[in-house]
Amino acid sequence: MLRVLLSGFEGLTALLVAEQRRLILWVPVGLALGTAFYFYGLTVEPAALWGVVMPLLLTGVSVAAGVIWRQHLPVRCGAGLCAAMALGCLMGWVATHRQPPMPELPRRGVVLSGIVRAVQDFPPRAAGQSPIRRVDLAAVRFHMPLIEDAPPLARLLTVRLRADDTAPVRAGERVTLRAVLRPPDFPALPGGRDWQFEAWFSGRAGSGVALSVHDGLSSGEERARFAGGVSRLDDLAESGPERADPEPRGNEQRDPEAFAVEPADAQESYGALWRQKLEALRTAMDVRIRTILPGAVGAVASVLLVGRGEAIPFSVREDFAASGLAHLLAVAGLHLGLVMAVVMAVCRLGLAGWEYAALRWPCKALSALVAWGAGAAYVLLTGAHLPALRGWLMAGVVVLGLVAGRRAVSMRGLALAATLLLLLWPQVVADMAFQMSMAAVMALVAGYESVRPVVQGWCTRQESRTGRAGGFMLRHLAELALASLLAGVATLPVIMAHLGVIEPYFVLANLVAVPLMAVWIMPLGLLALLGMPFGLAAPGLWLMGLGLQPVLWLAHGVASLPGARFAVPAMPGWGLCAAMLGLAWLCLWRRPWRLAGLMLFALGLLSPWLVTRPDILFSPDGGLIGVRMRESVLIMGHSAEQAAVEREWARALALPARPFNVERNAETPDGSLVCGQDSVAGACVFQRAGRTMLLIPEPPPTNLSRAEGQARMGELCAGMDMVVSTGGLGVLCAQVPVRLDRALARQEGAQAVFLASGRVRVLSDRRWSGARPWRLNPGGHGRPLLPLARSEDGPPEE
Repeated sequence: MLRVLLSGFEGLTALLVAEQRRLILWVPVGLALGTAFYFYGLTVEPAALWGVVMPLLLTGVSVAAGVIWRQHLPVRCGAGLCAAMALGCLMGWVATHRQPPMPELPRRGVVLSGIVRAVQDFPPRAAGQSPIRRVDLAAVRFHMPLIEDAPPLARLLTVRLRADDTAPVRAGERVTLRAVLRPPDFPALPGGRDWQFEAWFSGRAGSGVALSVHDGLSSGEERARFAGGVSRLDDLAESGPERADPEPRGNEQRDPEAFAVEPADAQESYGALWRQKLEALRTAMDVRIRTILPGAVGAVASVLLVGRGEAIPFSVREDFAASGLAHLLAVAGLHLGLVMAVVMAVCRLGLAGWEYAALRWPCKALSALVAWGAGAAYVLLTGAHLPALRGWLMAGVVVLGLVAGRRAVSMRGLALAATLLLLLWPQVVADMAFQMSMAAVMALVAGYESVRPVVQGWCTRQESRTGRAGGFMLRHLAELALASLLAGVATLPVIMAHLGVIEPYFVLANLVAVPLMAVWIMPLGLLALLGMPFGLAAPGLWLMGLGLQPVLWLAHGVASLPGARFAVPAMPGWGLCAAMLGLAWLCLWRRPWRLAGLMLFALGLLSPWLVTRPDILFSPDGGLIGVRMRESVLIMGHSAEQAAVEREWARALALPARPFNVERNAETPDGSLVCGQDSVAGACVFQRAGRTMLLIPEPPPTNLSRAEGQARMGELCAGMDMVVSTGGLGVLCAQVPVRLDRALARQEGAQAVFLASGRVRVLSDRRWSGARPWRLNPGGHGRPLLPLARSEDGPPEE
């Protein structure tokens, strides 16, 4: 046995020695594994001792082990991987605790004031609906007793304005309005999309709907009126409705001004003022672009040039998503790379045409630096979103390689960029854009190293038959097809995990759209941006629109093809991890053992069909019950978040969501779900896997006395293995082994019931995710908004 172990150790050492130049590439993989373990592998938040001291101690022990046994390469590699994982866990803990706490938002209509950070105008989603306008508010204060003196919120609030609110609102203004607020939603099912995690790291506190309009107040008037604790605004808040009603009520008189606007505080930091000016510039450019190019073409052009995509019609977004072109509507690495490539080409041509510079200056390095600076300007102009910032940082690594005389795109450059991103923003490990960009670039670099020589050899042989021009076109077409295929296959597990779809025609769509973006749309868009300060943007935008129109036609045409999108069930976390590890194993190594990564990659792709899907779902607010059938998800009950919950359930189960009538004698074709038996409307009996469940999606009849109701419920619950009720059960059905009701849902979150194992197994969202800093307390409660005590607010009075 010992001889076998020694032989295996020697064989592993030989393999690692042959790949020793590729070992450094696994550092970001270790960082990502450690960060993912911190975010998703823990159900209890570690204290500073376990979150900081233990990772540091493990890192030190790993480094020491690598130094002591440095003559053994496998030990050094294992120690390095452990150190990277510990460091990733540490950075995840630091990034989490660096965020401000999630505040407790008022639960009824409240008067608030804040500084406008951004204004978003969305078109109607369907005919007959009104456009939607939202504002992001910073430094929000609530004008209500007990908390009017509390510090302003450290997080943003997004408020949807009333449909008849048409007054202009600009970034940097302070607005005062009455609104009803809500915290970020809980996941619709255990393991579903975590809105609270996203809000925690995006700096958002929640959202709301504006209820009414009132007079504006200057800062001095505001302080004076609220100093006594009673004000006209307080009365307004108390008299307002407690529901999100965006339309005027009855004979309510509207103020001619849609908004109470007052100037921003003079204490605003220079950074905030620059953000406001930049936002105002982006808004003005967005209006100018969509004035010259009306309709969907102008909306897409605005996305590409200033990052404002609110005006894109919903149908156009659906077409781009179904055709595999959705990445064109999200400013990230592709757009930044095209901008920098155009700027670098123009700059290098200009320097090459100047004899003095061409003979004496490093034109290639200078052009790369100028292009990187232009990329920074483009990132700022498009809103400085995190995907664009990540792309700019990765581009910086490429520019550094060019300046140093190295290859522009290499595995080491990609590893360095990924390491920097994971150290600066560890939360990107869960971000779809980061996962897609890393997978695509890794596959492109590795694929071109292995496959490009074969493709070029085939193109050279074909050139003898088609001529030089034909060979040139054939070579570029083959390289574009290869790039599209490699990037599409590499990002397939990410798309399956986050979007729940497979788009088989992505290669066809990208073969046309990406070259058109590179040679026509983006160069003319940059020309229009340069001419905009001088009023000369119209020609460039008009020509840019000529190139965008075929892309819109292409997206619609591909989306209309049969089988353009296949829905897939929710991919488990281990499936995505296996697929990404398999892809890394396949791309980062060079020896034949790299092919073992294909098995892991295939396992990840098949994982959605290898896990058990829930049979019954219960919404986080306890208002909806979903029953999985063969061809659809039957929805029963009512909920304020019904549309969002139905959409998440349908995506997770890869089945359409359909309402089910629970009136008397309602029954599914297979007879497994029957409602209205025993003359009780609103009660259903569901049978599967030898178990019988009672589902009560409607409240019991009100014409029964309490004793009669308890007796009727006792009869219904007799012999049941589980009961699910959208109301409160209390002491009812106490003999049933498993009971789910609205009170339990609000305490434990969404519930998923599994029956395949022959027993009733319930998984709650609270059990799945645990108690983490980004997860709100039951009921959506956060940190109370209380003013600081006098001793905390400043130095003691003498």
